[in-house]
Amino acid sequence: MPITVLVRQLVLGAPPKLITAAIITADIFSHLASEIGYVILIPLGAMIFHALGRHPMAGFGSNFLIGSVDPILAGLSTSAANIIDPTMDINPMVNYFFMVVSAFMVIGVGTWITEKIVEPRLGKYRGNEKALEIEQITPLEKKGLRWAGIGTLIFLVVMAWTIIPENGLLRDPDTGEILRSPFFSGIVVGLLLLFFVPGIIYGIIVKTIKNDKDVVKHMTNSMKGLGGYIVLVFFAAQFIYWFNYSNLGLVVAIDGAQFLSHIGFTGIPLILSFLFLSAFLNMFMGSASAKWAIMAPVFIPMFMILGYHPGITQAAFRIGDSVTNVITPMMSYFALIVTYAQRYDEKNGIGTIISLMIPYTVIFMLAWAVLITIWMLLGIPVGFDGPIHLPPIAML
Repeated sequence: MPITVLVRQLVLGAPPKLITAAIITADIFSHLASEIGYVILIPLGAMIFHALGRHPMAGFGSNFLIGSVDPILAGLSTSAANIIDPTMDINPMVNYFFMVVSAFMVIGVGTWITEKIVEPRLGKYRGNEKALEIEQITPLEKKGLRWAGIGTLIFLVVMAWTIIPENGLLRDPDTGEILRSPFFSGIVVGLLLLFFVPGIIYGIIVKTIKNDKDVVKHMTNSMKGLGGYIVLVFFAAQFIYWFNYSNLGLVVAIDGAQFLSHIGFTGIPLILSFLFLSAFLNMFMGSASAKWAIMAPVFIPMFMILGYHPGITQAAFRIGDSVTNVITPMMSYFALIVTYAQRYDEKNGIGTIISLMIPYTVIFMLAWAVLITIWMLLGIPVGFDGPIHLPPIAML
């Protein structure tokens, strides 16, 4: 898989002084294929720290920080927003601007926490595990990456050709718009092709793909993890439909909005409170999409009535869902992380991991709260077609 090799190249090619920042940067890229950050990057980070004479558990500490399920969350947000506005469509890039800035914040703050707080607390590593030789990128893998990169560049040029010219094929044929166009409505297919094209090229170069059967085999392996998602979507769809049919979602949204409006609890305190609520609930339910399937039909319509676009509500949810992932045993990969940690010290357990991660949770929570506060004060859109505010909705 080219992105796996790309992550390894990014980490292995970084100067020793920048290794912490490189691992965090690689983690941000790894969220494009969510399992990589847990299965590949966490043990790789520990091995690199150990090889450099640093405590391997500090390498664990700088990895699993944020994740991304943009198309899934956007779909759930759209269904929830349709309770109030049947015409509203939330695109998968509605949080894009905010997440780009957040990525730079994560790199800087995460590096500071690791090197100034976590690593000094750990002290010198005194375990018995010998430093392993880290597997370097082979010449064939480098060739595969180079050609996959060329393929990606060609694909991006073709995509740009379809939307940049005024008569581009994927612009809205009537208005010429880009935001409400076939390009954005089909962005999921575009993202699929963005990874499919370089993946095919890489597989052919490194000889893991020799014929069409190999392509089907790799695609089948990638799709195996979608079984749980399909089940989740089925029940989430029933839940949202029931909310729409019964009008319970609308009633809860209107009553809740009236209550919050009458007590004057709106604006930045409202969004921050929702962020903290999301973080708290994440301690008991690990799946972001499952939580959002339950929360979106209640909070998105309620906040829309109060004048807030679903994009800012979704952004606050994503922050809360991210910061407590590292300290909740409900996170699906938590047991795997503990297993990795016990390799370096058999005494490492759930308590060890949680205590090590608490500084990340607390400081990232505060940093993101400050960031979203500044964002709202400046009134900057959180992403494409994602303004902070909506025109007032006359339901109160």
